[in-house]
Amino acid sequence: MDVDVHSETGGDIRLRQVVLDTEDARGLAAFYVELVGGHYRPGDEPPADGSHDDAEWVALRTPEGVRIAFQRVPELPRVTWPEGAVRQQLHLDFMVPDAAALERHRERAVSLGAVVIDDQSADPEEALYVFADPAGHPFCIFVAPDYAADLDW
Repeated sequence: MDVDVHSETGGDIRLRQVVLDTEDARGLAAFYVELVGGHYRPGDEPPADGSHDDAEWVALRTPEGVRIAFQRVPELPRVTWPEGAVRQQLHLDFMVPDAAALERHRERAVSLGAVVIDDQSADPEEALYVFADPAGHPFCIFVAPDYAADLDW
């Protein structure tokens, strides 16, 4: 049974974006634009002359329409995933259609500054890598057997 969430909430509340804290909003936004594509929110583009601007806030939209924003904070302890003193509270999942794409995107992510923190690429049920982005946020890239169908839910 489908539930009309808008009727239950009054219809005026919507998720706008996911926000990641970081010590370098511009740099982390550039990492994700390179990793998944997309475009910056108008006015959030990098300086045309290539200079670093210490942006407080940068937002982008992925090709799928997901909005991700990056907020500069003075200090951010790195997550000690999967255990330890600084536990993750949120992570991003990215899916790919097959093992070849998984390896291609692992290479891309690492070349952009990500670090592999868990290699489960040999898992026959759900091959994946867990990474730390340049600011230390964990994210996953995994093979989704129902990749095409997953885009429709």
